[in-house]
Parts: sequence; C-alpha cells; structure tokens
Amino acid sequence: WREILSLVQGGWLRQRRFWFVLTTDSLDYYSGPESDARRLGTLVLTSLCSVLWPDKHTYKQTGYWSLTVYGRKHCYRLFTKHYNEAVHWACAVQKVIDSKAPVETPTLLLIRDIEENKFNPEVVEHIYEHNPILRYTQSPLYAPLLPFPYGNMAGKGYTSIREEAVRLFNCLQQLELAREPVPLIQGILQTCLDLRPLRDELYCQLIKQTSVTNLRVQTQTQTQLNPQLRYWQLLTCMSCTFLPSCSILRYLRFHLKRWVTVQSLSVDSEVESYASFIAQALEKTRGRECVPSWEEIQGLMGRQEILCTVHYPGPGCCQIPITSHTTANEVVRKMAERLGLQDSRNTFALFEQNSCWEKAIGGSTIIADVITRFENLSAKDPDTDSQCRLCFKLYCLLDTDNISTDSIEYLFLYEQCHEMVVRGQLPACEDDLLSLAALRLQCLLGDFSALSPYPPLEQLFPAEVVEARALLAPVDPPGCPSFPGGLLAGTLWGHKRRQEQDQRLRARLREEGAVVMSAILERWKALAGYSRRDSMAAYLTIARQWSGFGCTLYEVDFYIVSGFHYITVFNIDNNKKFS
Repeated sequence: WREILSLVQGGWLRQRRFWFVLTTDSLDYYSGPESDARRLGTLVLTSLCSVLWPDKHTYKQTGYWSLTVYGRKHCYRLFTKHYNEAVHWACAVQKVIDSKAPVETPTLLLIRDIEENKFNPEVVEHIYEHNPILRYTQSPLYAPLLPFPYGNMAGKGYTSIREEAVRLFNCLQQLELAREPVPLIQGILQTCLDLRPLRDELYCQLIKQTSVTNLRVQTQTQTQLNPQLRYWQLLTCMSCTFLPSCSILRYLRFHLKRWVTVQSLSVDSEVESYASFIAQALEKTRGRECVPSWEEIQGLMGRQEILCTVHYPGPGCCQIPITSHTTANEVVRKMAERLGLQDSRNTFALFEQNSCWEKAIGGSTIIADVITRFENLSAKDPDTDSQCRLCFKLYCLLDTDNISTDSIEYLFLYEQCHEMVVRGQLPACEDDLLSLAALRLQCLLGDFSALSPYPPLEQLFPAEVVEARALLAPVDPPGCPSFPGGLLAGTLWGHKRRQEQDQRLRARLREEGAVVMSAILERWKALAGYSRRDSMAAYLTIARQWSGFGCTLYEVDFYIVSGFHYITVFNIDNNKKFS
C-alpha cells in the first residue's frame, strides 16, 4: 500500500488522495488504506504500457514530482512531494511492464500464419477470405495494425505513435479521391521519415489496401480496380524511399508474388507492372535522407526515370536520366562518357554549387536526395543567388601537363583555376592578379572595345584584395578628434560616428574598385590580337608559377584551448573536418 496524491488532469482544479497497489498484473487504486477499502480503478499492465518519468518542468509548475502510466484506455498521473518516491514507483511499474510477454496484434498473427503456409495456396486464400483485416476496406481504422506503446509521444509536433498510425490510414483513404496526389504522398512519406516505427505500419496498411481474394478479382472489372492504383503508386514511392523490417519485407514480397498469380485472373496489367517495379526497387533501395521531390514522385507514379540537369565549367550542361537509386558515382561515370573524359588520368566529382559556395558530393550519395534538398531550399529562399545546382568538375588533378589544349578537360582546368583566383585561393602578387583579370576579359570578350559590356569586378579579381587596399587608408578623416574608449560608446554620437565610418569605408571600396578596374582595362588593351586559346594558355602559365598548382586546398581555423594549440582543417572538397 502506498498513499500518493493524484491530481485530476485538465486545469489542476481538484486534488484527491488515493492509495495505490502495484501487483504483477495491474496498478490499482483504492479509497483508503484499510483492507476492506473500495477499489476505485484498475490499469492492466501489458508490454504496450509505458511510463513517463518525473521531470523538473512539472515540479516547477505544481510543486510535485509526477509520473504517468499509460494504458490502453486510461492513463494514471501520480504526484508526490518526494522525488525518490516517484523514481521508486516509476522503476517498479516499468519492471512489471518489462516482465510481460510481447503483445501481438491480429495482423501480426495472421502474417505469421501466412508465412507458415505460403507454399499452400488454398490455405493462404482461406486466410484472406475469412479475415477482412487483411483485405481492402473503405471503413476507417480505429487501431494500428502493428503493436505500438500506449501514450508514447512522438515529438516533432506529432501526437502518439498509435494516433499517428490511425491518421496515416485516413490519409491513405483520401488518396482515392485526390485530384493532385503528390502533396498528400509527400506528407505521408515525411511522416514516415520523421517517425521510423510507422514505416512498417504504412507498409502493412498499403498491403492491406492492395490485397484482394481470387473470388473478388473474378468479379471485378478494370474500372473497379482503378481506385486501388493510388495505393500501388504510394507503395511504389515507399519501396524507393524506405525498406521495411525483415519480417514485413518477407510479407511484402509474398504479397507481390501472390498478386501476380491473382492478377492473371483479371484484365488489369497496369497493377501487375507496379508489382514488378516494386519488387525490383526493393533490391536496390537503401535509406533515404529526404522524401522524394515533386518531380521524382511524378516519375515514380508513371514508373519512369527523371532528367537531372548537370552543369560543367563554362556555359554547358547535360540532361542525365536518373532513378531513385542513382548515386553520384554513377552520374560522374555517365558525364565522363558523354564528354569523352573516361580515359582521363584526373578524377572528377559532382559538386553542390551556388553563387557563394560549393561542396563535393560523396560518391555513394543518392542524387535524388540532393535534388530534393535543392527543391526544399528553393521553396524556403526563392532568391536567385541562393539557387543550387549540380556541377561536374575536376576533383583531383593527377596530371596537369599532358592535357590537350583542344580537349574539354583543358577548359575545365582553366575555368576551375579562375574560380580559385576569384576566391583568393591562388597565392599571387597583385600584379599577376591584374594580368589574370585582363586575360580573362580577353578570353571572354576578345579585343578591347569601349562599347563591350564586361563582367563586374568580383567575377574577375579577388574581393579580399580590394578590401585590403581600402582598409589601408584611415577610415577617419584627418583632424577628427579621438575619444577614450567607452566614453561615447552606446551614445547617439557614437552610433552616428560608426555610421559615418561605414559610409566612408564603402566609399573607399568603390574608389579602390574603380582604380583596380581601370588598371585591368589598361592591361586588357595591351592584349589585342590574343586568341581565346592564347589567353587561356597565358592565364594557366601565370597560375602554374605557384608551386602548389593542382593541389586541393583546405580552410584552416586556428584556436587555443587550455594552453594547447589546435588547428581545425576544413576540406573544401568533401566538407570533412579534423584536428
């Protein structure tokens, strides 16, 4: 017997004191400690019950330590002034729960029966015929097909797993009448991405909604079978996104084989095509990082490949057909073959790229995930400067001397060298940087013309060098009085002074930019007669003067911790960090 205060949930308006008894099968509460006290309630403990342990948040709100015990229909919230007592009861209740045999739902039991009799078609059909829980229904689902703990809150804005499983089935039924199913399919897949336990549940629900009996198939026409096509389309998307557990995977494969046998009695070959597509996809699928994009889902609904746009240095791009399983290495191989680079001694890779940064994509990365990430980023930030794209580029330069000047690989080398220059990654004196910028203009536009529109300075010359020149000049004009540190800090005058300094610095940047651009144009005029090939060759000749030409560069962050010096190295190519 133990006396514990129980507060009625919902408003904290009423306090009542009960006496609880924990047995090997249940948690009971009574009106008093007497042996003949009336039992007021019982919560039967099974393996699906769960315990929510004491937390400080509730203690700060109520002044009591609480634990919550979730059952099938009820939950008990127990409160006590003593933390040790709350923990003791939580441990005792959990120990009873752990001692119970796992609960199996009717669906799990039937799946086991089907597995045991899979070589006896008559028995299997008898099981399907006499157990509606295994077959298509238009009625709602009131409980999950698989066992889930009671009251287990899923987090991320979701309710309990059991409630989400029931909601999932409701969403499936909405697919039958949806005019545009893609958003609904994406939402269902996102729920399964967030809540891993629901993946098996969704597979079981889809198997149920695509299951029929021999007798029913014989009486159905093509028109009557069409509502189930939405379930087959979602099952196709699932098979290319998540794999079920081993037991559900065996059940799914049996379901696909059985459907082909049952399908021979009907006239609907489209469903048979979906079943065949799913069976093949299950052999290739591994865990996805993102749910499929809009375009990918539309392609999967039609069992078709999608086209992926891959850019390469210069203005070129290629359309590469991909599936939900295509990796970056496969796309690199296809691009190398299409551009005639398969025999190159240098290596290539795919990069995520926008106007400000780029990052190499790992060879085993699924390209469909990258495309989905681009789609999500574009929806959050439609600014054109932040739009991402795939780019095929040189990854590791093993041989820079034997690249033919007529090959596209030579263009790759030139364009990527210029990217390094503009980013300030190529150590060079200012005189060489001015010559490189002029050669870039000559390569792009030919001989100088006053009427030729040329690119902005940041596309020709490192911005860091211009900023360094501007900072060399004093920001404050001569004669400006200086005040002791902190004297005017935070005052209106101090704020106004900082604004004036910023304005003068921006003006200096514009002045220095104009001076640098003027010097570049003068050198451009001196390059009259240079062909595009000559300009590229001269550009690379200057770049090769750096002894590290062709190396992979790393960003280095230096900091000190407890007297030790650490250098954190960021690999620009594969985004790895080590110290």
